[in-house]
Amino acid sequence: MPTNPAASTSIDVPRGLAGVIVTDTALGDVRGLEGFYHYRQYSAVDLARTRGFEDVWYLMVHGELPEAAQLSVFAAQTAQLRPLPEDVRAVLPALAAASGASGPLAGLRTALSLLGASKGFRPAYDIDADQRRADTVAAAAAVPTLLTALYRLGQGLEPVEPRTDLPYAANYLYMLTGSEPDADRARAIEQYLISTIDHGFNASTFTARVIASTGADVAAALAGAVGALSGPLHGGAPSRALDTLDAIGSRDRIDPWIRQHVLAGDRIMGFGHPVYRTEDPRSRMLRGIAEQFGGPLVDFATEVEQRVEAILAELKPGRELHTNVEFYAGVVMELCGLPREMFTPTFAAARVVGWGANILEQAADSKIIRPAARYVGPQPPVAVPVP
Repeated sequence: MPTNPAASTSIDVPRGLAGVIVTDTALGDVRGLEGFYHYRQYSAVDLARTRGFEDVWYLMVHGELPEAAQLSVFAAQTAQLRPLPEDVRAVLPALAAASGASGPLAGLRTALSLLGASKGFRPAYDIDADQRRADTVAAAAAVPTLLTALYRLGQGLEPVEPRTDLPYAANYLYMLTGSEPDADRARAIEQYLISTIDHGFNASTFTARVIASTGADVAAALAGAVGALSGPLHGGAPSRALDTLDAIGSRDRIDPWIRQHVLAGDRIMGFGHPVYRTEDPRSRMLRGIAEQFGGPLVDFATEVEQRVEAILAELKPGRELHTNVEFYAGVVMELCGLPREMFTPTFAAARVVGWGANILEQAADSKIIRPAARYVGPQPPVAVPVP
């Protein structure tokens, strides 16, 4: 008789666990057939259009939108958590140098581990819900400081100390550039950040939950999530979408470039999504933000979008392909002056809030995530029972 019950059970599952429900969540959902996603009971796009980042952060952590007094307290508390412990600051130059071409996201993995150790994060299994919540908030508040410091050090610049009088997004841009951003660009980045806080059980979120299910500390779960996000098939595409526009180069090259790549079966970065079967609502919102800025880049991007959809309809009838969040996210971040190597790190500066909420939800469940695999290799010899 098999000693492992899972070994005697054959369950057919799709590759990549696509569509497989692995748990219950009250944090939100992605309804791909409808082109809609939400945080808690609120449309995520509506929140991005009408609320500030701290409002939505509070919602993810506490389960409800804050009243004015609650928001004021929460914003002040999180702002005070932005500065880094001195022992973490001291190692950032070496981390930035070691990260090299891999960039700030590579350094962030190690920096998060150091931050957790410096702040005394304990295994989530051993602490109560309030302390877990405090740990996720402390880590999330420090991530923009870590990312911008690692970037600037990598460029031979001194890090810029965080300000407590600026909202999350404006402070992020201030630490990145050294200058206080204008209101329009700060708001555009804030809306992008809000729109990417959470998005179902994507690879990085699921990774964070798997690690959290072991009872590990918050920093360990976040470091694993960052590792998953760094892959180009997940969070690494915003700059690659702009690289596509660069590769096309001019209006007269749009159609031949698209036809060549569609016929070759190549992936066009910034188009297509594993969940949405209609337009990505994040892309729709970010297109609107880009159009408010206007200019040659926006005009070129919208024309490429239209021609990709038209040529695909001609060459691959029945196969819909729309822009995903990365396409116009890259355009918006370029318009706001962010360097391309900071596009995916900026994604992480938002998603860390969603990861934290998922870690809290998972840590409340004492069951470790432990799936099984179907063995398909050469069969071993039959075991001989020991007398």
